[in-house]
Amino acid sequence: MEDSPLSRRRLLWGAAGAAGTALAAVGLPRLMRPDERAKAALPRPGRKPPGAAGPPAAPRADSSVDYAPAVWVEASESNYTASDRPESYPIEYVVIHLTTDILPIMFSKFKDAAERVSAHYMISATGTRITQCVRERDVAWHSGSVWYNHRSIGIEHEGWTDQPVYTDKMYETSAVLTATICAKYDVPVDRDHILGHVEVPLSTHDDPGDVWDWDKYMNLVETARRRIRA
Repeated sequence: MEDSPLSRRRLLWGAAGAAGTALAAVGLPRLMRPDERAKAALPRPGRKPPGAAGPPAAPRADSSVDYAPAVWVEASESNYTASDRPESYPIEYVVIHLTTDILPIMFSKFKDAAERVSAHYMISATGTRITQCVRERDVAWHSGSVWYNHRSIGIEHEGWTDQPVYTDKMYETSAVLTATICAKYDVPVDRDHILGHVEVPLSTHDDPGDVWDWDKYMNLVETARRRIRA
C-alpha cells in the first residue's frame, strides 16, 4: 500500500529529528524546522534582538582607592605603617607637599623600600591626574614627624620650589580632594588644620614654597566643602 503524503511528511520529520539528535551529540547544530525557525526569530522578554547594541558598560571603580577620581599606584609596604585610622588615630590634618621631582621618579621612590618615604596622594602639575599610593587608613611617611604622620593625610603636588608650576587646574583638583577629606573626617577647613610641609613642627623642608597661593587655595577648599555639605 502506497504511503499518503501526510505519512511521508511524518517519516521525513522523524528522520530529521533523529539526525538532529545525532548532530547535537557531536556538538554540531541541529537543523530547525520552519515552525521552529519562526518561533526562534520572535523577540523574547528580556532578550535583545540580534544586532541590537546595549548601553556601554559602566567603568569599574578601583576598589583600592579611597577617592574615586584617583588611580592606584601602591607604595612599598616598607614605606608606610599599616593602621586602621581613624579608629586607631584621629585624622586631624591635611599636609600639602611639593614633590621637587616628576611623578614617575616619585612613584619609583615610593616603591623603593630603601627610601622610607611615601604620601597618600600625588597630583600632577596639570591637575588632570590624581594618584593614591597609600590608603587613608594607613600612616604615610610624609611630614618628618611621627606624631603628625599618624594624624594627617599627605598630598604631594608635582613641581619644584624654584620652578613652581602651580596651575589653576592643580589648585582646583587639590582643593576638591582636600575638601572631601575634611568632610569625611570632620577636619576644620582652616590654616590650623591644612598645613604646608614647612609648617609641620621641626620640619626640615620648605615646600610647598613661597609662591603657593594659600588664599586662593583655601577659598577653593571652602567653596568645595560648602558644595559637599549641600
